[in-house]
Amino acid sequence: PLTALVLRSVTGDVPTDIKNILLMLNNITVATTSSSTTLNELKDMVSTLSQRMATVEQRISNVEDSQQKILEMSTELQKQITALTEGAEKGKLISFLQEVLPELLQLSPGTALDIKRVHHLLAPKPAVGQKPRLFIIKFRWYPIKEQLFTAAKELGALEWQGNRIQVLPDLSCDLQERCSHFLPVKQKLRECGIKYGLFYLALLKLTIEGETKTFSDP
Repeated sequence: PLTALVLRSVTGDVPTDIKNILLMLNNITVATTSSSTTLNELKDMVSTLSQRMATVEQRISNVEDSQQKILEMSTELQKQITALTEGAEKGKLISFLQEVLPELLQLSPGTALDIKRVHHLLAPKPAVGQKPRLFIIKFRWYPIKEQLFTAAKELGALEWQGNRIQVLPDLSCDLQERCSHFLPVKQKLRECGIKYGLFYLALLKLTIEGETKTFSDP
């Protein structure tokens, strides 16, 4: 009969269709497995790159820290000497300071001050009777700088030919900026006739009615 013929025809095609479907499913499974493997490999690569990036960032941070330490050490090698009579060095700054400083700071006989360079603070030459300019001194060796600074601290008040002498560490850019914030305050204090002083590490001290107060922030 016609119905049986149709059924046999359909039944004959079903196994082939199933095989084709199974083959397609198998191909999809293989492709999915391959994609999953590739994705895992990409994740591993991203993780490795992240670790390398973290290592590079740490190295950059270490280099920046080292540069900052070198800059601070370079800054510390410089000292400021103030209140020596203007022009007393007669143009021979290094030899003048090598002679005066050991005597002023009561250093051991024969102490050699290896000064790399020295110059006046960049400012107009003061008139007679005005406060002299600072000396900016850079020593070749850190221990020499420390020896002078320690001696000055232990001796306290220093005088040379009737002039009060101060030995100060050179100010970093950050400290200079902090000091500059006090300029308007200092102007007001002068206008009001209030005694004040701006000390190392940007500390403002003023005296009102016999009471001394200290401020670190203007």
